Amino acid sequence: MIIYSVTVIIKREVEAEWLNWMNTSHIKDVIATGYFEDYKIQKLLIPEGSQDEITYLINYSAADMDSYQTYVKTEAPRLQKEHSDRFSERFKASRAVYQIID
Repeated sequence: MIIYSVTVIIKREVEAEWLNWMNTSHIKDVIATGYFEDYKIQKLLIPEGSQDEITYLINYSAADMDSYQTYVKTEAPRLQKEHSDRFSERFKASRAVYQIID
């Protein structure tokens, strides 16, 4: 199992709008590509961030590296652009990929 992990630091002034959009649109669009089986979204509590930003972590589960790589080539540019266009200048994002070890 592969975990595609996206860390988003979002401005607090748009946090509610961003979280609503993530839950009602963006995450569903990512899952609908068929390359991921599940997701979890987490909000960082400790250590606290700055007064004007909050950190979220979204983990998407893929069956294998091929699924993730196909997603990156075929779907990620479009979906990341939608996110950037909607929340331009109000977020920072980083991405990492992990392998689950039993």
